[in-house]
Amino acid sequence: MAPNDSAETTGEATGTPVGRRKAARYIVPVAVAGVAAATIGLVPALANSGDPDLPKISAQELIEKIAASDEEQLSGTFKISTDLGLPLDGLAGSFLPGAGERGDKGAAAPEDKLMELTSGTHTLRVAVDGPEKQRLSVLGKASEYNVIHNRGEVWAYDSQSDEVYHSKAPEGYAGAEKEPKAPEGAPATPKDFAEQALAAVGDTTSVTVDGTAQVAGRDAYQLVIKPKQSGSTVGSVRIAVDAENGVPLKFTLAASDGGKAVVDAGFTKVDFAKPAASTFDFTPPKGAKVTEADELEHGEGGTGAAEKSLQEKFSGQIPGLEGLGGLEGSEGVNVIGEGWTSIAAIEIPGGKGLLPPAGSGDVPAEAQGFLDALGDKVTGKFGSGTVFKTRLVNALLTDDGKVYVGAVTKDELVRAANGAR
Repeated sequence: MAPNDSAETTGEATGTPVGRRKAARYIVPVAVAGVAAATIGLVPALANSGDPDLPKISAQELIEKIAASDEEQLSGTFKISTDLGLPLDGLAGSFLPGAGERGDKGAAAPEDKLMELTSGTHTLRVAVDGPEKQRLSVLGKASEYNVIHNRGEVWAYDSQSDEVYHSKAPEGYAGAEKEPKAPEGAPATPKDFAEQALAAVGDTTSVTVDGTAQVAGRDAYQLVIKPKQSGSTVGSVRIAVDAENGVPLKFTLAASDGGKAVVDAGFTKVDFAKPAASTFDFTPPKGAKVTEADELEHGEGGTGAAEKSLQEKFSGQIPGLEGLGGLEGSEGVNVIGEGWTSIAAIEIPGGKGLLPPAGSGDVPAEAQGFLDALGDKVTGKFGSGTVFKTRLVNALLTDDGKVYVGAVTKDELVRAANGAR
């Protein structure tokens, strides 16, 4: 990496009021982990081929460049790798948006299928032509999954199961308010991740420009976001920003404990020309099972109302919290601390823990052993409980029915629980 040597370029933009800027208009908002988000080193195709010599730029100017970017047409290929540090890949979905809302929506339902992006390494293709036409393809070894948004319709097709999901605007459709939305869930593209990271910028955050790079053949500046506070599980966020148009080309989230990246998402190929109109056409293959969205809306399930209110209430305050599932029905939620070390304190109805006490006999020995392997037993002034850890979001479940959760270390959770006494 070749850092620029001017004070302007490397100077901090601290406490920059970014807020949640306009929604990404040119990408399929597949959501994550959220925290995504998301969440591992990329293949050699992403390797730098020389650090370009670019005009100096301050962190504030680079943030403004991202916010002002109005590219609405592009196509390309990118890779996303996530490593939340969970013992089983399937557990990743429980920490991401929509985890508690899934019903029997079929194998092609975007909310379910795109959760697979929360673990492992995946190759995707994206094509965008303004806010009404987007296509995202997840490429498997012997299969492909596609989500196509074309004006008033959203189609999703899973070639492995030969199932189709379809959502259509109601009759009399007159604009975006009634248009079926592209699926929400874990963020996937570099811009998805970048917008979430920039929304967290404030007095507790350091923002600098750290040299240049070349990503997918494009010259880019490297914006680095770091928590000023100790105790966060987030070490840094690095965003490669296209020097010409301000589009984020690569996003890397590093954990404070080091090791490989928690999330690494970046383009290997990108073209900002208008995609062919046929890219957004879709006809269900003959014989494929088609599930209509209106059938799902009137079916059983749909347990996410309280969960949504929790996510909306704390969205943007606690990195990674907005996707936590399984907290519906909580009687009281308070935020302890601020910025990157914010912790949500949640009261469980009835004052009972979510987990039965060890040795109670309420859980089979094999299951108890599995739970013990996932969490660490802790004690303090608050009493006793179990800390369940990932590399990004950790949660303390106390034996008397309280939950403390945030992108913070185990010690921070215990300290928060002790202080709440």
